[in-house]
Amino acid sequence: MSVLTRSGNWVRGLSGWRRAGFAFAAGTVSALGFAPLEFFPALLLGFAALLLLLDGADESHHRLRAAFVSGWSFGFGQFLIGLHWIGYAFLVDPSAHLWQMPFALVFLTAGLALFVGIAAALALYFWQDGAARLLIFAVFYAAGEWLRGHLFTGFPWNLPAYSWGASLPVMQSLSLLGAYGLSFLTILLGASLAEFCSPPKAWRMPVIMLVLFGVIGVGGAARLVSHPTQMVPGVALRIVQPDIPQTEKYTRSLMARNWGRLLDLSVAPATPGLGQPTHIVWPEAAPPFVLSRAPFALDEIALLTGQRRTLITGATRLAPDNSSAFNSLFIFSPGDAAPQVYDKFHLVPFGEYVPFANILNRIGITKLTEGQEGFATGDGPHTYQLRGAPAVTPLICYEIIFPGAVTSHQNGGGQRPGWFVNVTDDSWFGPWAGPYQHLLIARARAIEEALPVARAANTGISAVIDPYGRITAQLGIGKMGVIDARLPRSAPPSPYARYGDWMFLLLLFAGAASAFILGRK
Repeated sequence: MSVLTRSGNWVRGLSGWRRAGFAFAAGTVSALGFAPLEFFPALLLGFAALLLLLDGADESHHRLRAAFVSGWSFGFGQFLIGLHWIGYAFLVDPSAHLWQMPFALVFLTAGLALFVGIAAALALYFWQDGAARLLIFAVFYAAGEWLRGHLFTGFPWNLPAYSWGASLPVMQSLSLLGAYGLSFLTILLGASLAEFCSPPKAWRMPVIMLVLFGVIGVGGAARLVSHPTQMVPGVALRIVQPDIPQTEKYTRSLMARNWGRLLDLSVAPATPGLGQPTHIVWPEAAPPFVLSRAPFALDEIALLTGQRRTLITGATRLAPDNSSAFNSLFIFSPGDAAPQVYDKFHLVPFGEYVPFANILNRIGITKLTEGQEGFATGDGPHTYQLRGAPAVTPLICYEIIFPGAVTSHQNGGGQRPGWFVNVTDDSWFGPWAGPYQHLLIARARAIEEALPVARAANTGISAVIDPYGRITAQLGIGKMGVIDARLPRSAPPSPYARYGDWMFLLLLFAGAASAFILGRK
C-alpha cells in the first residue's frame, strides 16, 4: 500500500473532533492560495482533503451532520485566515470599535462558513462512489459560492478562481467562464486530486483535470501574446495616491495639509514623454470635507480643471436638504458649470450602514466610517461621457468585487463603457493581504469585462490595468506619489461580458448530469 493511499485512509478514518479539527486545519492552509501569497496548490490540496473527509463522513452514523461540521470547519478556517485583514478596520478608532473586532471576525467567518457546511451536507446527501462524487462535490460547493456572492447583499471575496492570481494565463479563462465558472473547475481539480489516494485506476479524473488546466494555461498564454496592450491616443492619466492614514484623514488640524497634498500632487511636473495629464483621478472620499460646504475647494478645482484637465474624485455628498449622505464620485470637466455625480449603490454592511440599525445601535454597534448615520444608496451602475476620453463607469471600492454587476450595459441599459475608474481607500484593509486581494479582484473584473481599470487607492495599491489583467503601472502600499500613464484601449466584448454567468450555469448542469450518468453506471 502506497504512502498516499495510507494517508488517504487515515484522513477518511478521522471522526468526531479530530475530523472537525483536521477540516479546520485544511481550511487555514487552503487560504494560502489567495493573495498575497497566491500559492494555489494549497487551495487545491485543501479541497482534496475536504473530499476525503466527506468520504469518511459517508461511513459515519450521522453522515449529514458529520458532513456539515466538516464543511463548516473547513470554511471557518479558510475565511478566518483569508479575511483576517478585516480586523484592521476596528483599529482606526479603537476606543469606539476595538471591542467589536473579535465578535465581527468570528461571526462573519462563521456565517460565511455556513455556505460551505450546507454545500458539504447537500453533496453527501447525493453522494456516489467513484468520479461521480467529485462532480457532486464541485456542483454544490460552486453553487454555494454563487449564493455567498448574492445572498444578504453578497460577499464574493476570495472566490476559488482568485487562487490563480500567480498565473495570468489561467486567469484569461475568466473572459469566458467568469469567476464562478473558473471557481467550479478549480474546485473540481482540487477534489480530483484526492483520487491519488485511491488505486491507480481511479486516477483518470485528476489526469483529465490537470490536462484541462494545462490547455487553459497554454490558451491563456497565447491570448496574452496575440493581444499586446494598446493605448488610447490623447489620454494621459494621473492617478494621485496621497497616502493619508485613516486616523489622520478627518483630523481638523490636518485637513489643510491633506487638501494641499491632493492639489500639489495633481499639479506636480509631468513624467517626461507622457505630456501633461488630461484626466486626474483622486481616491475614494479624497477631499477631507464636504465639497458643497467648501466654496474655496470648488474654486481651486475650477482652476485645476480650467487648464484642460478633467478631475475624477471620490467625495462625500450631502443631499440638497441635508437629509441623507452619499459615498459619491464627482467628475469635474473643463468649463462645466456643475460636475457629473455618481452615488455608490453597493454599500458595505457595518462599514457604510448598519443593518437593523434600530436594534444594533442600542447595544453600541455603529458603522466604522465617520458619522453616526449610514450612507444612502445610489441607483448605479452608470456610464458617463468624458471629454477627450472614452465613456467611463465608476466603481467605488467594494463595488468592483461583484462579477457580472459592474456595468449598466449588463443590466440591459446604457452603453458599454470604455474603461472603469475604481476609487478606493484600502487603508481600512491594513498593510498586507486585504489591498493585494482587492487589486487581484480588480484585475479579474478587467479580464471578465475586457475593459481597462484605472485604480486610485488612498494608501495603495493604485494601478492601471489593461483589459487582459496586465498591470501597466502601479504604486505600492504606503507610498505617496502619482502614476502618470496612458489609458489602455478596451478589447471587444468578451463572452462573459455578453452572456454573464450562463457558462457557469451550463457547467453546473453538465456536472450534475455527468454525476447522474456516472452514478447510474
